[in-house]
Amino acid sequence: MILYNTKTGQKEPFSPINPDSITMYLCGPTVYNYAHIGNARPAVVFDVLYRLLQHHYPKVTYARNITDIDDKINKSALELGQNIKKYSKKYADIYNQDIEQLGVLAPDVEPYATEHIPQIVAMIKKLIAKGHAYAAEGHVLFSVESYENYGSLSNRKIEDMIAGARVEVAPYKKYPADFVLWKPSDDSLPGWNSPWGRGRPGWHIECSAMCKAHLGDTIDIHCGGRDLVFPHHENEAAQSCCANNTESFANYWLHNGMINMGKQKMSKSLGNILLIKDVAAQYKGEVIRWLLLSAQYRQSVAWSDDSIHKANKTLDRIYAVLRENQSIDADINKENIPTAIITALDDDLNTPITFAEINKLAKQLAKAESIEDKQHFKSQLLSTGELLGFFQEDAESWFKSDDTDIDNENVESLIQQRDQARADKDWAKSDEIRDELAAMNIILEDSSSGTRWSVKKS
Repeated sequence: MILYNTKTGQKEPFSPINPDSITMYLCGPTVYNYAHIGNARPAVVFDVLYRLLQHHYPKVTYARNITDIDDKINKSALELGQNIKKYSKKYADIYNQDIEQLGVLAPDVEPYATEHIPQIVAMIKKLIAKGHAYAAEGHVLFSVESYENYGSLSNRKIEDMIAGARVEVAPYKKYPADFVLWKPSDDSLPGWNSPWGRGRPGWHIECSAMCKAHLGDTIDIHCGGRDLVFPHHENEAAQSCCANNTESFANYWLHNGMINMGKQKMSKSLGNILLIKDVAAQYKGEVIRWLLLSAQYRQSVAWSDDSIHKANKTLDRIYAVLRENQSIDADINKENIPTAIITALDDDLNTPITFAEINKLAKQLAKAESIEDKQHFKSQLLSTGELLGFFQEDAESWFKSDDTDIDNENVESLIQQRDQARADKDWAKSDEIRDELAAMNIILEDSSSGTRWSVKKS
């Protein structure tokens, strides 16, 4: 397996610390609102990496955290007059429900920041004792000048990072780039007792403490969006190496590209945010998953009405082939995944080539004539789908509607009436029923094996 390492800026063969036990961490969401499709991309992309690692190695421990203490959470909850803990838990649950619809597996560990305050405090104490942090006016700050490798992940000099970032100017800072590990809380905010007074942790220290608690001092792979390289991941790496006396916090850093809405990056400031729940109300989860994986993960994804419709049509076509071969038995087994699929995925998760191979399998299944060939290609297609999180739905039900406004039983009844009318050669009644179904956005497909139906996509 070859992975692109952000730290070195090149592809490298994956060499785990312990081949019998792989460790992987993904920065999860800050839960203060509904998750958008930008939040979904790292969850989906690194779900594929998780599945691939499980394919190759006997044990993988995957941690994906929940940031449930943050100034954005506090602000939103206080404005709405809601309990902050309940507020963050509500959106954490919604996030997990949303990405589950996209075929994302649950991680092995899902640590919450508020459940790791003792570990956070202990790490901050270590940093102070080692001279890498200092207390000032109820705050504790990390001293970036104390760590000579600061900037090695993002490959930038400290001076350049200060110039290019919004650095908080505060009188208690010894150096402008120093960042907060602990901050004071008043009575309106969540807080915990500490040697520096009642307060709460900074964002960066949370991930360092949670990662150490569940995966160890140095891990194999750390993942996240490209926007987290600096300052979040740079700061994580610095404080973790200093606290743990290690040269490396993560041996491989993987970062996914962003989502573009047309030619613009998706952002709140541009008002072009798409929520997962809203997109999932229109399209099946596998369709959204397909589009999010359609570009190689380090590249941006172009999201548009055309691109989501194209993903939908592609999956409709593959599911139609599976529906035509429903009676064919398949052996879903990792051994039946074609070598070309694994080779593409092993090359830094090259999903575009993988998708091309999947389309080729579907065409081979459609053209196969013998039962043996049909079984062979169907087994390969479904085994690949099992690995990647696709083709998990019954082929017949894929074309049915989840829309509560469509009565599936009524549709089936009308089709039976139309079939009878055709058998009686009552063409007028047959056409009348077809028109009635068409008005309900029902598409009919007559074949030698009977009449099938699907819902016209908007």
